[in-house]
Amino acid sequence: MFLRLFLAFTLIPVIELYLILQVGHAIGALPTVLAILTAAGLGAALARQQGLKALSGVRTTLMAGRMPTDALIDALLIFASGILLVAPGFLTDFMALFLLLPLTRKPIRELMKRRLARGLKRGTVRVFSLNGRLGRW
Repeated sequence: MFLRLFLAFTLIPVIELYLILQVGHAIGALPTVLAILTAAGLGAALARQQGLKALSGVRTTLMAGRMPTDALIDALLIFASGILLVAPGFLTDFMALFLLLPLTRKPIRELMKRRLARGLKRGTVRVFSLNGRLGRW
């Protein structure tokens, strides 16, 4: 896990910097900065709209007396996309857009559900309770 995080926090910024420099070289510095800011602004608006829709789905499912698994995972993925939008760059914006769009979010949600179910079956899912103790399901 540490290696994955280390690679993510070192490789992604290097790739982002490379992409920004390449795009800046191709179209100029100002258009590159404007493209990054525009993508972040439009992405933030889309994240807000999709986030409100996901929360509405959670509320509707709860009111129907069902567990809102899909809506909660959607909300988590939309939150992750919001975090990615904060990071300037084209790669993270693309990843955020991938998590924001319902068509591309659905396969990721299904993958997360399968991995969570597998972890619950194996007993390898770790959770933190409100009292701060580590537990297993």
